[in-house]
This record gives sequence, C-alpha cells and structure tokens, in this order.
Amino acid sequence: MSDHYDAFENLRKHNAVLHNSVSLHSGIQLAAWSNKRDNITQYCDHHTLSLYIADGYESYHKTAYGWKNGGGPDRFCLMPKESESVWDIRDDLSFVHLYCTDEHLREVGERVWDRSPASFTLDEKTFAQDPRITTLYRQFLLDCDWQQNANQLTLSTASTLLLTHLVQHYSNVQWQLPTVTGGLAPVALRTVLEYIDAHLSEPLLLSDLAAQVALSEYHFARMFRQSMGVAPHQFVMQRRMMHAKTLLISSDQPLTTIALACGFNSASHFSNRFKAATGFTPSQLRAARQR
Repeated sequence: MSDHYDAFENLRKHNAVLHNSVSLHSGIQLAAWSNKRDNITQYCDHHTLSLYIADGYESYHKTAYGWKNGGGPDRFCLMPKESESVWDIRDDLSFVHLYCTDEHLREVGERVWDRSPASFTLDEKTFAQDPRITTLYRQFLLDCDWQQNANQLTLSTASTLLLTHLVQHYSNVQWQLPTVTGGLAPVALRTVLEYIDAHLSEPLLLSDLAAQVALSEYHFARMFRQSMGVAPHQFVMQRRMMHAKTLLISSDQPLTTIALACGFNSASHFSNRFKAATGFTPSQLRAARQR
C-alpha cells in the first residue's frame, strides 16, 4: 500500500485476525477484520471509519464516565486523526475499516465542491448508525471479491462516496452536495466509452474514467448515469460480460485467456460472474455454440 496506516499495523500486533485488505486509488485502504478477547488503544495520524459487520455486542469503549458498549451489526465508529480511543473486545466482532488521510479528504473537497478549507476535521463517533454508510458498505464493499481487478471500479466508487458522505455530514464544513443536472456531452461520452472498451482487461478506477473528461469523480458518476441510465461500475461490468460473450462465441481461446481479457484474475471468478449475469456458464455457452 502507498500509505502507512497506524491503526492497521496496531491491530496486527493484537488478537485481531486480518481476513482481507486492499489498497485503492490514492492509497486509501480497506481491511476486513475479526477480533475477540482483546484490549486495544488506538492513536493514529490518519482517519479510520469502522463498520460492524457481525456481532460486536460485547465491544466496550472507554469514556470519561467508564466503559460504554452499544455495538452490533451496522453500527459504525469514526476515529479522526490524533484521537485516542481505548477498546475492550470481550466477545466476537467482525468489522471493516477504511483508512484515509487528511489529504484524501481535501482531495475530495477540491474535486467535488471546487473549494478547500484551511483544514478538515472529522467528528468522533462511537456505536453510531447511518443508513447511507451501511448501504455503501454492504452493497459495494461486502458483495464483491476485493482482490479481483474487475471489482476495483466498484471499490473505488464506494470509497469516493463514503469520503464524500463524511465531508458532508461528519466534518467541520458539512458542505451541501452540488447539484448535477444533465449528462455528458456527446464527445465526452464517446471518449469515455472508447476508453472503457480499450481497457477492459485492466482494473479500471472511477478516477481513471473521470480523468478522461476532466471531471471530479462525483460529477462524472452522476453525469454518466444521466447519459447511460446506469452507474459507471454497472456499465463497465456489462461491457466486460458482452466482450466475454463475443470471445466465447467467436474464438476458441481458453477460458483463462478470456477471463484475463475481460479484467478477471481467474477463470473461476469470471465463470461465477458470467453465470450470475447471463444464467449460464461460459462453458455452457461455448458448448451450445458447437452444437
């Protein structure tokens, strides 16, 4: 990963078990953990957003008035940089962390709102609830394989949406989101579509697509949806499936070769996604063609 995150390294020194981790664009990192019977003190020079995925009822946070619990599925904690928090994990807890720096938040502010404050500060939250954060974690982050190149666009989209939400609702600025009306100009849309088709074998990121038309990720995603009727990550997956279908029907390339050409790391993951999208496996489609 391109950034060093103290919270991540500190957890590895304790009883926490790391199940998955991925570095996204600009060095933002996701990590999936579980823990039990552990005492942890966190003090970091970065921000940490934590969502409880399962259990966590016996997780206690030390306050000025004693130990407080209130954890459970879909509760979240926001630990701003340079804040100290002490935890007593007395029973099972599964959670996902998103780590980011002040620079990441400033970049979001500059790109989405075209403005930058003297400083960004985030509110400290413990055992809080936010349906928007829950939806983003569960629908974007927990529903895909983090290690697959084909899913990097989904993950980068989710991270951008989460950071935008933090700036909007849990920061010292709490800017309202700008209104985006209308879609991409025809020339800009054609540029993006051509770029997508030429790079289907690569781990496309939302920042890659937005850069083709010099827009922020936020503005690009909304204008693209206006133009195409679906989000960028959904459209790219549709194009991957269409390209795969073409290769399966018109060539005798091995499934592994086709998987790589469509941005998938393995033939098995490609087959699973293809069946979910079409109702049949790549092998079944190829067999039907040969009858």
